[in-house]
Amino acid sequence: MKTKSELKMEKYAAQLKKIGVPINKELLEKVTKALGPANYKLDAMFVAASDKNELKTVLNNFVMKKLVCNDKEKGMKAICSTKEKMSGINKKYRGVFYYILAKKIGLK
Repeated sequence: MKTKSELKMEKYAAQLKKIGVPINKELLEKVTKALGPANYKLDAMFVAASDKNELKTVLNNFVMKKLVCNDKEKGMKAICSTKEKMSGINKKYRGVFYYILAKKIGLK
């Protein structure tokens, strides 16, 4: 029987595959683990990419704190690029958004 985390990673992998993003399983596991309860709470599991306040929160709490990227301009460019990459998806999983973002910032 699969764990909740493994099931969530399968959903993330399916969304990544849908938009043609190669999957690094180790990085996906790290991102999924780092999100903790946000993976499962309905009000937190998706990124509201059209909400400027949400994107500021992603910049401050994920890019700057978790990824330790202190270049706000680089961080916002990566966020905008990730948003564009996922533009065809209505419900953008936070784990997928953060995974792509982590790769754009430079994590492998």
